[in-house]
Amino acid sequence: MRWSPFVLASVCVLTIASAQAIEAPKVSISTLAQLQAPLPYPYDESANPNPAIAAAFERATKSGKRVLIDFGGNWCPDCRVLAGVMQLPEVKAFVGAHYEIVAVDVGRFDKNLDIVQRYGVTKLAGVPTVVIADASGKPVNVTNSAELANAREMSPQGIADWLARWAGK
Repeated sequence: MRWSPFVLASVCVLTIASAQAIEAPKVSISTLAQLQAPLPYPYDESANPNPAIAAAFERATKSGKRVLIDFGGNWCPDCRVLAGVMQLPEVKAFVGAHYEIVAVDVGRFDKNLDIVQRYGVTKLAGVPTVVIADASGKPVNVTNSAELANAREMSPQGIADWLARWAGK
């Protein structure tokens, strides 16, 4: 059997991409009902997030990590679920090894929207909206959808897998 150059190139690209993928941590719980209650309130509603964002990018420049900016509100159950999964010891260790994290309160879609737009999200489709950026500030995952806005319907492993998908360099 002869392989076309296109097929060979595709196999090579898939092989390289697979080799560079970062494996997600194995999550110790199987359902969100097993998360420790009460779920965290991850957002400081009175904070100016700009200094925290600048500090995260400064740390990322030194550490070589990416920056995870979590836009949401404490009123949002999906935001609190994401925060609860990220507090699981195995997920917390993974996230800490790959990301500098900043939580930005967007109120009820009426606060810090200039910061949201700064990272390429023209309109919040839902929260949490998580932007992953490289150390230079360039977003690497931005779409105008909120892929984790349905965190309550995801499995804990599914959330960890999503975090791992963007952890690569």
